[in-house]
Amino acid sequence: MNSELCSNAVAWAMRSRDLSNPNPRVGCILVTLDSDILGQGHTQAAGGPHAEIMALRDAAARGNSVVGATAYVTLEPCSHHGRTGPCCDALIAAGIKKVVVSIEDPNPLVSGQGIARLRAAGIEVEVGPGAAESRELNIGFFSRMIRKTPWVRMKIAASLDGTTALANGQSQWITAEPARADGHAWRAHACAVLTGIGTVVQDNPRLDVRLVETPRQPHLVVVDSHLDTPLDAHLFIAGRALFIYAAGPNDSKKAALEARGATVIHLPDANGKVDLAAMMKDLARREINELHVEAGSKLNGSLIRAGLVDEFLIYLAPKMIGQGFGMASLGPLTELSQAVALEFRSTAMIGPDVRIVARVKGCDQF
Repeated sequence: MNSELCSNAVAWAMRSRDLSNPNPRVGCILVTLDSDILGQGHTQAAGGPHAEIMALRDAAARGNSVVGATAYVTLEPCSHHGRTGPCCDALIAAGIKKVVVSIEDPNPLVSGQGIARLRAAGIEVEVGPGAAESRELNIGFFSRMIRKTPWVRMKIAASLDGTTALANGQSQWITAEPARADGHAWRAHACAVLTGIGTVVQDNPRLDVRLVETPRQPHLVVVDSHLDTPLDAHLFIAGRALFIYAAGPNDSKKAALEARGATVIHLPDANGKVDLAAMMKDLARREINELHVEAGSKLNGSLIRAGLVDEFLIYLAPKMIGQGFGMASLGPLTELSQAVALEFRSTAMIGPDVRIVARVKGCDQF
C-alpha cells in the first residue's frame, strides 16, 4: 500500500464533489508494480461512468496495458446493475491483479459483495487505507444508506453578536462578497437546498448556485404548511427539482404549483405542521445525500429542536447589529445541560468574515 497513491485517489474523488450526486464521490488510480501511473479517473454525473471505468478509459487512451496492475479505489467497486454496470466486473475483465479499497460501500446492494467478487476472481484486495477521508467526503451518502436520512448542514450568516436580520427583516448583506461566494460553493456540494415559506415570502430568493461555477444545480426543498408559495416566486427554475412539503390539503393550489413543475408532498404532524422527521426520511428516499439549509430563525429552531441538524456552517461578520432576528428560535432553556453540544471542525477567514464549521457532537457515529 502506498499512502501517497491513496491520497491521490482521494484527491481524484474530490473532483466528483459537485458532480456525482446522488452517487458517492469516488476516485480511482491504476498503477504498475513500481507505482507508475497508468490511468486515473473519478465518478461522473449520475448515469455516467464510475471512477474505475474512467481510470480504465484513461489508461487505454494513454496506450497503457493494465494487466497485472494495482487499482487504488476510494470506495468498494459496485457489484450490481444500477444506472451503470458492475465496476468490479470491469476490473476483473481488465486483468487487474490487486485492488486497494479505502472503505466498503454502505449501499446494501453492494456492501462487501464487490470485494467478495474480486477475491473470488483471484484478485488480492486490501481494505482500509484512506477510509476516514473517503467516508468524510461521502458523509451524506453514508448517512442516507445507514441512517436513511440526509446529512443536514445548516448555513447561517450573522453579525458577531448573532443577529441574522434586522427587526424589519432586512438581511442583505450582513457578510461580504467572499463569504457569499463561499456559501454558494457549499450549496453546490449539496443534493438539495432547503428553506421555509417565511424566507420565500420575505426575500423571494432563487437559492441556486450563481457565484461559483457548478456542473449541476441542487434541488430545492420548501417547508410550506399551507401552500402559500407564490406561483411567480423566483424558486421556479427550469431543470431543477422543487419539492414543497405541506401539512394541509389544498387541491387547487397543489395543482397550480405542480403545473409550474413543483412536486407537492403532504406530510402533516399531529399539530397541523409539516412532519420534519418524516420529511427527512422522504428526502432520503428521493436520493438526497446532503441537505443544505438556508432558512429563517423559526424553521432553524424547529429543525434543531427536533434533532435533525448534523452540522452548522456559520459566517460571522465583523459587525455588531443588536436587536433583530437570531440564528435560531430555540426558546429558553432551564439547564445548561440542555444546550446542543457541538464540536468545532474548522475555522477560516473568508474575506473579512469568519467561517466556522461545527458539528453536533456524536452525530457522525453511525
